Amino acid sequence: MDVAVVGGSAGGLSTALVLARRGHRVTVLDRDDLTPAPDLETAAAEALRPTAPQIVQPHVLLAGTRVLLEQLLPDVLAALYTAGARVAPLASQMAATLQDRSPRPGDDELRPIMCRRAALDWVLARAAATEPGVGVRPGVTVTGLLADRPDDGPDGAGPPRVRGVRTSAGDVAADLVVDAAGRRSAIDRWLDGIGARRSSVESAACGLAYFGRQYRMREGAPLPGPETARVVMGLDEFTLGIWAGDNRTAQIALAPLAADRRFRAARDPDVFDATLRTVPYYAAWLDVLDPISEVAVMGGLHNTFRRLVVDGRPVALGLFAVGDAVCTTNPTFGRGIGVALRTVADLAEVLAAHPDDPEAAALAMDRAVVEHVRPWFADQAASDAARLAALRHSVLGEQAPDPPPPRADRVSFTELRRASLVDPLAFRAVVRIMGMVGDPGTLYTDPEIVAATRAALDRVATAVPQPTRAELEEALRPTPASSGCAPCAAPARPG
Repeated sequence: MDVAVVGGSAGGLSTALVLARRGHRVTVLDRDDLTPAPDLETAAAEALRPTAPQIVQPHVLLAGTRVLLEQLLPDVLAALYTAGARVAPLASQMAATLQDRSPRPGDDELRPIMCRRAALDWVLARAAATEPGVGVRPGVTVTGLLADRPDDGPDGAGPPRVRGVRTSAGDVAADLVVDAAGRRSAIDRWLDGIGARRSSVESAACGLAYFGRQYRMREGAPLPGPETARVVMGLDEFTLGIWAGDNRTAQIALAPLAADRRFRAARDPDVFDATLRTVPYYAAWLDVLDPISEVAVMGGLHNTFRRLVVDGRPVALGLFAVGDAVCTTNPTFGRGIGVALRTVADLAEVLAAHPDDPEAAALAMDRAVVEHVRPWFADQAASDAARLAALRHSVLGEQAPDPPPPRADRVSFTELRRASLVDPLAFRAVVRIMGMVGDPGTLYTDPEIVAATRAALDRVATAVPQPTRAELEEALRPTPASSGCAPCAAPARPG
């Protein structure tokens, strides 16, 4: 089949490679120049795109993502390793307070890959540029869909049959269209244009703004943690995380409430680093890191889940979505690439099973995303709701959230994460959830995990070294060169 893929970021290029290797002829359309840079560091320096601000924020390829790459694109994974990406041993993800560090069966499948997002995109772009069956057309903006008039169905008009896309460079015919345009997809506007029903979208607040900066580990300097460190701390007034990358790089993100205007100055590199230094663990890292980027800001984030089947019927035939066009989640958890590859794998299987039946293919793809993707959306929405309620209480003085009713047969992510600091079973359950390995609902209700978590919670120290409010506000004091940021331009905290 002739396939038009809208969007040439990681999701779109992965789609193109996987489908082309299954015999399809794929055209990738993107408004930006997708010519691969001559080397990775040039690619990283040029990675920022207005349509994809997340590319320069911290990334990690989760354990489940690594497994999907091994299955779908082993050559891309090999090229990523050659480019400097590293597999993180499971022990490097353990807290210092976890005394039982002995290996367990199944540990190998829980190892993530540490690399910058720019490394993955660069490797994919190089692979797509030489892949038979893939054509990449940069500088092209998709403006709508081409579609046949709907066939008459038993209860009126059936869904339109998509036959390609309208673009700024003319029409592009295709047997099917894949929306890989990301979180800012215009798919509902395209559906409006062909008289189709809009997609069904669930949404849940993320509520955070992101300030991210990239560094390189100083040669010869003793590190305060492993070279493959990945540590995220949910403090009283903000979230802070460090993710190791490829080639001895490190990525640090500061994530306050979007409504907390105190952090507007954090886009200034000096203010950003001063804020990090209020937390001893990150201060130690800054002593051995040299910055290699400015501070990148990202806001306007939501957890979303999109379906192209509404009330049991496809909104259009021959139209599919992958990656962020299907589901977006809190970037702190790093699930974006995992969702992208999961949806690409499902799409390839659906097309192989239903090559001549577009309605059956649409229904099968819908079942796949509900089964494989929606649990991660629901898990993120629940985690974020609890975290946002706590932050809004601490920062904005809102009413403290009611504690969840105790359940003997289930633990929350918050409880599991606390227990993971001292219990090896709880630790591996958290790694599975964070790595998109298995089903989160099953892990929260596993009797053995529940029992281990309950027993461990009494042994966990609750105090985490963090700044006082006065120390934080002193660090966030604007310098003459700093300026406000749009994502944080929201109501100020009282007092």
